[in-house]
Amino acid sequence: MYQWRVDHVRAAEAAEDVRLSDEQALRASLDGDVQAFGVLVERYQEVAFRAAYLVTRDAGAAEDVCQEAFLRAHGHLGRFRLGEPFRPWLLRIVTNQAKNHVRSRGRREGLLARLRPRAAEVASGPEREVEAAERKEQVLEAMNRLSLEDREVLYLRHFLDLPEREIAEVIGKRPGTVKSRLSRARGRLRTVIEERYPALAAEEMGMTDA
Repeated sequence: MYQWRVDHVRAAEAAEDVRLSDEQALRASLDGDVQAFGVLVERYQEVAFRAAYLVTRDAGAAEDVCQEAFLRAHGHLGRFRLGEPFRPWLLRIVTNQAKNHVRSRGRREGLLARLRPRAAEVASGPEREVEAAERKEQVLEAMNRLSLEDREVLYLRHFLDLPEREIAEVIGKRPGTVKSRLSRARGRLRTVIEERYPALAAEEMGMTDA
């Protein structure tokens, strides 16, 4: 179903032969036995997928969520309290991952929806705004020469007017990272504008300023 299963299915089948209980498999996993964790993956992958699908309503997304959830569970086994049920702990990780996926998807879809009206406003503006629209078009053409990461932060900051803290939530980065990415993106945009649109570069372009 997903990569963890592909990587560990043989090991899981071998370990399953000894009929490990959850606690035995967990103790062995904590001791570094990958085969033992494969038993848990095989045992709970179906219920994990169902839980993820109920939240995401998308089979492909649910598989991705489960893959990440099992990886996270394996990486955080040290936080699990032996003696407690494993399934609820695992499903909490799965559902949290699924909700994060849905929130992220919703933000991105919302951003696209918010971008469309802005484009329509530029296209239907009065004649006295044509010159400004042409300048904006040149800026957009310059931005298209930047990397996707640079374009993303510039769009969010200067087209949607999002503050740095909100941008950090949208792209899943720390505010300090957003600030540095914006600074670098503005610098690269300024370089492109100066090289390709010298007349535009002579004007005061807020998008290339901090």
